Amino acid sequence: MISENRVLKVAVVGASGYGGGELLRLLLAHPSVELCCAVSQTYANKPLYEAWPGLAHVTPMTFSQELGDTAYDIVFLAQENGKAMHSATGLLARGCKIVDLSADFRFHDTSLYAEWYSTHAAPDLAAEAVYGLPELFASEIRGARLVGNPGCYPTASILGLAPLVKRGVVDTASIIIDAKSGVSGAGRAKFGLDYHYPEVEGSVSAYKIAGTHRHTPEIESILSKFANNNVTLTFTPHLMPMTRGILATCYAKLNGSLSNAELVEMYLQDYVDTPFVVVCEDRLPATKHVLGTNACHIGLRVDERAGRVTVISVIDNLNKGAAGQAIQNMNLMTGLCETAGLLGGGIWP
Repeated sequence: MISENRVLKVAVVGASGYGGGELLRLLLAHPSVELCCAVSQTYANKPLYEAWPGLAHVTPMTFSQELGDTAYDIVFLAQENGKAMHSATGLLARGCKIVDLSADFRFHDTSLYAEWYSTHAAPDLAAEAVYGLPELFASEIRGARLVGNPGCYPTASILGLAPLVKRGVVDTASIIIDAKSGVSGAGRAKFGLDYHYPEVEGSVSAYKIAGTHRHTPEIESILSKFANNNVTLTFTPHLMPMTRGILATCYAKLNGSLSNAELVEMYLQDYVDTPFVVVCEDRLPATKHVLGTNACHIGLRVDERAGRVTVISVIDNLNKGAAGQAIQNMNLMTGLCETAGLLGGGIWP
């Protein structure tokens, strides 16, 4: 375990993408971090503020072309899928711990990864990696040297559904997730016509429907662990005309009767020791409530007429859905306070 007063030497690879940029912002303000290296092929040898103008008053640091041979305490890999599995072995051999923000280490089953992504180059490491959802896997994360940071949609969806699935109070075959995301979820390098401002503004569109979105097997595989059975669900993502935020509305048929008070109490019990989950007892959460934070707000209602439960789970896709959660994992992996560098309030209005 690393002492609370030790400063961690940290590097970010893929630092000019949206997830990498949010990592830089948070790490530069972290009380126990020295940001030593930020790698970007696109912006190599240029100041960080060339990619992220909001950092101009924070640091004169420049982007590096490559990581070099320094033995960092933590390396964040914020690249596209398929990159981390090739570099992880060498980094671990140098004594670096890794938090990977891609999908490369989210699946123990590499045949499942191959079905949705590509052939996995490091199946032994995939089997070792810990799924980085701290609210559910904190004890495993504390002892890990390699963590696969969850996807943004899975973070909101799994946190919203896990208490129900663990207790067996819903029919898992009936689960439907209707989710909305801001455009930043597509990444900074997405230049397709669908992501141009005139196409997005004033419109809402569904995409990758009917079980074709890559986050579907991620959500199913984690919920299946808690159900002790294979979970197959319907996941429909939507693109919203906003920059940041995810709202996942989850529906499931109840296996028996359950009052609204009992439902809320169930979630309060499960998330009592989780500093970033807020169970909204009376209000319904909105994406603006978590903007710029590492929080997940969850609203709950029992539909007695239909015998169903509705769960609304909201996060900031770049924070709790990516960079903030990655730092939360770093804190656990290195023995720091779980909330270090992450307790800032939301941006409002």
